[in-house]
Amino acid sequence: MRTNELKKKLASGTQCLNGWIAVPNSFQAETYASCGWDSVTIDMQHGASDINDLIPLLQAIQLNNVTSMVRVPWNEPSVIMRVLDAGAWGIICPMVNTKAEAEAFVAAGRYPPHGNRSNGPFRASQVAGADYQSRANDEVQLFAMIETREAMKNLDAILSVKGLDGVYVGPTDLALSLGKPATLDPTDAEVVAAMKTIVTKARAAGKIAGSHTDGPKTAHKRFADGYQYCTLLNDIRVLAMAATNWVREARGQTKAEASKSY
Repeated sequence: MRTNELKKKLASGTQCLNGWIAVPNSFQAETYASCGWDSVTIDMQHGASDINDLIPLLQAIQLNNVTSMVRVPWNEPSVIMRVLDAGAWGIICPMVNTKAEAEAFVAAGRYPPHGNRSNGPFRASQVAGADYQSRANDEVQLFAMIETREAMKNLDAILSVKGLDGVYVGPTDLALSLGKPATLDPTDAEVVAAMKTIVTKARAAGKIAGSHTDGPKTAHKRFADGYQYCTLLNDIRVLAMAATNWVREARGQTKAEASKSY
């Protein structure tokens, strides 16, 4: 089986950048994936992609030898299994709030004896190798999203789950759950403290901590805090921001700020 290059980089301590695809267009995904990312994630939760868009997007990303990840719509075993069977190298699962939910997520993503993933890697075995079933548990990455007050309360228990590679923070949902304004660059003391708690506890548990951000400046902050895996907005926001700023520049106007809420 081919090596998961993202997992290899993270294990070595490399700070990794993740692209995020909301638009289900393979040509755009192919171009976007060629921009130097360590991984690119297809967003099936808040992006426009559904299961029928998945394979063309995976093909476009993997053509660039970039690790392909998927954020699934929910912690639903049949979707998690189909996404992995299609050839994704890892899953980011939203709204994991308890140890039991983390265990269910890991079970769906791991073959027995470490989980209950059903056998049928119809595309994964073609792109990863004929020995896929015997090595997938070691190469596939599973990240649970920590984005609620309940998840913070259960953080230690979630991090104790064997087979979970790491946690991934959704700052806007976390802020909303704590009664604060939604932002990818939180300054509220309670939200900032929560995010520092997540990365501190994740690292102590030997797991990776990742986060969504609104761009390079915020990613630098997260890296400085100990986060190792950061996303810079998504493709549609990057496209809109670049086009807006070119128009503004051509008109002699100052640059617009990136969206901080999604």
